[in-house]
Amino acid sequence: MTQPHPATQEPLDPADPRFLDRPSPAVAPDLLGRILVSERPDGRVAVRITEVEAYTGLEDPASHAYRGRTARNAVMFGPPGFVYVYFTYGMHYCMNLVTGPGTTAGAVLLRAGEVVEGIELARHRRPSARRDTELAQGPARLTQALGIAREQNGEPLPGSVFRLLPGAPAAPELIREGPRTGVAQGADTPYRFWLDGDPTVSPYRRHVPRRSRTDGGAGRSGAGG
Repeated sequence: MTQPHPATQEPLDPADPRFLDRPSPAVAPDLLGRILVSERPDGRVAVRITEVEAYTGLEDPASHAYRGRTARNAVMFGPPGFVYVYFTYGMHYCMNLVTGPGTTAGAVLLRAGEVVEGIELARHRRPSARRDTELAQGPARLTQALGIAREQNGEPLPGSVFRLLPGAPAAPELIREGPRTGVAQGADTPYRFWLDGDPTVSPYRRHVPRRSRTDGGAGRSGAGG
């Protein structure tokens, strides 16, 4: 069941070093309404963030960090303020912002946004989008619209590629929280946050286990974050 997210404090400015140096469940709702800018060789695209998911690291079975540090997830174990990009399902990239404190391996998955600058470039990168609200509707579509691939993994924020602008922080009464989408474990943890009624928010999909041909049981799916 989804529910409003309670307002606990005044949001920090993204330029403040403390903004990402907090546990991911605190950072995630504070990202809603912020503007993420991506500067790539072919141009600039900016999105207003409308949907995110928090992952909390070693204690979170849905997190890539759950089983410890690997070459793939090493960025998550570093300091906050970096971008973690991973490849999933053999075809898509997804983007996370690494949060604090310290080496806790927390991260926030960027799930959806509204393109507010560079819309022609975003349309070129996402030719299958039927309408502009679909350009960054979902984590893979968002990275495509922003022109992000594996080489952006480990980029600093802010840096030469990414900047996070204040935008218009979401009004607390518009923020909703509920279960994470499409993960096999830890799905019911209410760490998905989104703007109520925003047309760019992706549809909620609960994970459906895949059946193995050999044992007839449920297969495991990849986890976000």
